[in-house]
Amino acid sequence: MAVLKVKFTKTKRDKLAQILWILNWVSVVSGIILFSLGLFLKIEIKKRNEVMAKGDINSVPNMLISVGVIACIINFLGGKICYDCSDANKFSRWKLVMLPYIVCTFCFTFCILVGALMCYTMRNELEESLYLGLRDAIKFYKDTDIPGRCFLKKTVDLLQIGFRCCGNNGFRDWFEIQWVSPRYLNMASKEVLDRLKSNVDGKFLVDGVPFSCCNPSSPRPCIQYQLTNNSAHYNYDFLTEELNIWMKGCREALLDYYTGIMRSIGIAALFIWLFELSVLIGVRYLQTAMKNVLLLGDLEGESDGWLLENSFVETAKYNINIIKNLGKANQISTVSGMNDPNINVQNSDCDKTNITTKSIPAAR
Repeated sequence: MAVLKVKFTKTKRDKLAQILWILNWVSVVSGIILFSLGLFLKIEIKKRNEVMAKGDINSVPNMLISVGVIACIINFLGGKICYDCSDANKFSRWKLVMLPYIVCTFCFTFCILVGALMCYTMRNELEESLYLGLRDAIKFYKDTDIPGRCFLKKTVDLLQIGFRCCGNNGFRDWFEIQWVSPRYLNMASKEVLDRLKSNVDGKFLVDGVPFSCCNPSSPRPCIQYQLTNNSAHYNYDFLTEELNIWMKGCREALLDYYTGIMRSIGIAALFIWLFELSVLIGVRYLQTAMKNVLLLGDLEGESDGWLLENSFVETAKYNINIIKNLGKANQISTVSGMNDPNINVQNSDCDKTNITTKSIPAAR
């Protein structure tokens, strides 16, 4: 029994073909939108590539870009097919192409759904990439004279100013590394030497942060050195007073920024998926209706269109059997009750052993 069967007159078939022709061109625009969203996300990730570790974070934008390009090609072809389906004679040239086209379009539509879901599952990979990338960037903040690292100080400073953040997880991350370049340390100073000797690794560690962590909106001048020393500043209490530096870590700030972008892209991709799915259903109805009108032989008469020719269970069983039988065409079936067709076949005369031979008459 057909699933969701609908009866179409010639007028309805023509209108459906015209509507689908227009919707396929709208789908081409939606493919361009997908491509643009993927390209935008890829550029945004590329901007902060210096503070991200290498990983699979580009899989989502690459997926969206690929799906967008495929959408333009498939929907352009679909528009041509639907336009020709308004004429039964022109439909004949697409008759054998329609079903493979619908199957390919279904797979492509599924890829759009996967791309939309990936926008919501990318957060963990992005968080790990940001954590490792920011950790290394902060570690090499002081290396302003080393090729390949000299740009990291500027990158981290601009990042902390632009996103109003400080450190990787927070401002205390700067307490655990030497972020002051050795070229600016006075090795003749007893205070500097004592700090270097007091650390096991011989690093110059201070309870301070770079200037880019300062909050310019604070009414008090920025306190970026000796943050934990109450006596070093007038009317200052480290534990109770709100500090005039950014409290949020840059990993959290960047993660919120990219999560917001991917959430918006994911919602847009879901709407495009629903739209593409509705167009695909319409093309399926048009294909079955045109196929049946050719079988009936009355091009002006009514014909049935459906989503599935048989029920969901029967269709699933049929497809499963096709998959199971793949590659078995050249194999002998060993299933119980299925015998080799060559078994028990009567032997030909050439296999007989008791054959009466005629004697050749002797020459006289």
